[in-house]
Amino acid sequence: MDPALRAAATGMMAQQTRTEIIANNLANVNTPGFKRSRAHFEDLLYQTVQDQAILGQDATNTTAAIQVGRGTRLSGVQRMHEQGPLEQTNRNLDVAIEGDGFFQIQLPNGETAYTRDGSFQISDQGQLVTSAGYGLQPPIQIPIDAAELSISSTGIVSVRRGNDIEPTELGRIEIVRFANPSGLMSLGQNLLAPTAASGQPVVGFPNDEGMGRLQQGSLEGSNVEIVTEMVEMIAAMRAYEINSKAIKTADEMGQIANNITR
Repeated sequence: MDPALRAAATGMMAQQTRTEIIANNLANVNTPGFKRSRAHFEDLLYQTVQDQAILGQDATNTTAAIQVGRGTRLSGVQRMHEQGPLEQTNRNLDVAIEGDGFFQIQLPNGETAYTRDGSFQISDQGQLVTSAGYGLQPPIQIPIDAAELSISSTGIVSVRRGNDIEPTELGRIEIVRFANPSGLMSLGQNLLAPTAASGQPVVGFPNDEGMGRLQQGSLEGSNVEIVTEMVEMIAAMRAYEINSKAIKTADEMGQIANNITR
C-alpha cells in the first residue's frame, strides 16, 4: 500500500475509534456514577528519506534528517474520574460518594468489584444490593420490621425497629480508594475491577482521611458534559473526512503517475 494511503487509513481508523468512545460517553450521560473516557493516540514509525547533512564545519549548520510519518494508532483509553454532579432523589436507599472512593460489591463468583453507583435495593434476603442484585460488602442486613433507614455521612447504617425510640445500628459501609483509579478495568453494569495499573484497594470508612463522605438521598450523576462531547464528535468527524479526502487524492495521484509511465 502507498505510504500516504496507509497513513490516511490509520487516521480514519483512529477517528472511528475516537467516535465510538464519544458515542459511548453520550449513551451513558444519565448513568449514575459513570465516568467519561478519552482516547489517546501516538504516531507510528517514521521512514528516513534523507539522513542529516553537515553543510560546514560548524555543527550549527547541520540540517535535520527528512522523515516521513506512517500514521497514527490508539495508545490508550483513559477514564476521567472527576466528580459528577450530585442529584437529589430523596430515596433513602440512594447513596452518593462526595469525594474519593468506591463501594465494594461482591460478584456471584466471589470476587470483589467496585462502583460509584449507589442506587441500592433490598434483596429478598434483606441485604443491601445493587440494581443487578450484587451484594454490598461488607454485607448490611436490613430487618423486616425496619423503619426510617438512615445512612450517615460516615457510613453508619441504622434503623428504627418496632416501637423503639432509639435507632438500632446495623453496620457501617466501607469504601475504598485507589492510587490510580484511571487504571481500573470496566466490567459493565457500572462495575470496575482492579488491575496492576490501578494498584491495590485501600479500605477505609467514609469521611476518614483521604476518603469521600456519603450523602443519603442523592446519586452521583455522570460526569459527561454533552456540549464538550458534541464538540469532540464534530472534530472527529472533520478529521475523518479530511483523512478520507487524503486517501482519494493519493489514489488519484497514483493513477496519474501510472498513466504517465504508459
